Amino acid sequence: MLKRKDMKWEPDNFEMQTGTVWSFPDRGDWANHSGKYRGNWSPYIPRNLILRYSREGDKVLDQFAGSGTTLVEAKLLNRNAVGVDINPDALELCRENTEFERENCGQITILKGDARNLGFVKDNSIDLICTHPPYANIIKYSDDIVGDLSHYDVKEFLEEMKKVATESYRVLKKDKFCAILIGDTRKKGNIVPMGFDVMEIYKKAGFKIKEIIIKQQHNCTSTGYWKNQSIKYNFLLILHEYLFVFRK
Repeated sequence: MLKRKDMKWEPDNFEMQTGTVWSFPDRGDWANHSGKYRGNWSPYIPRNLILRYSREGDKVLDQFAGSGTTLVEAKLLNRNAVGVDINPDALELCRENTEFERENCGQITILKGDARNLGFVKDNSIDLICTHPPYANIIKYSDDIVGDLSHYDVKEFLEEMKKVATESYRVLKKDKFCAILIGDTRKKGNIVPMGFDVMEIYKKAGFKIKEIIIKQQHNCTSTGYWKNQSIKYNFLLILHEYLFVFRK
């Protein structure tokens, strides 16, 4: 167990977000957070969501746990959390990153599973869903894991997200919140609005839209190269993602 006395447990000068545009140039370096896991979200995002939409002792679910950013924040903020991922390597990172001791911490459960079938989670048992799925096959998180959504093209990905939305609705308690960060992509020079497509999928699953938040992207890989390409081939760089907050 990690017991470092010099561990930085909280972000400096943290303020809750109060508007619909979120920007975190400093992605966050407290506790065990880092940007080494490609595509993971800034811990400022789950911190804001957990503080606003849950209470101490509540149960938080992240069914695309990745390296465990949501789980670390849930533990620090005294929420009990369930982290699910289909990738064993990701689960090992979750275990490493949540293995610390501090007073008034939540309990973390880490499980190998598929976000499309959460049969081990009871109906109406989750107080907050806080998750960041892959954006179709933009970043592949494994080589050959069957069911890894990061290997699906956009059309297949959106079809599978219908199952994710249905399971999310099933496990969430009534009047509680489901927050999901999703981005768009570009194909043959044209925008592919995956964000809006996912929003409609969750609406059809029964959710109401509480908030639509624009999250600005920073420090994107190869930004200099793509700036030149955007001018040469006349397209705009995608520098935002959508953070949808749904209510059951």
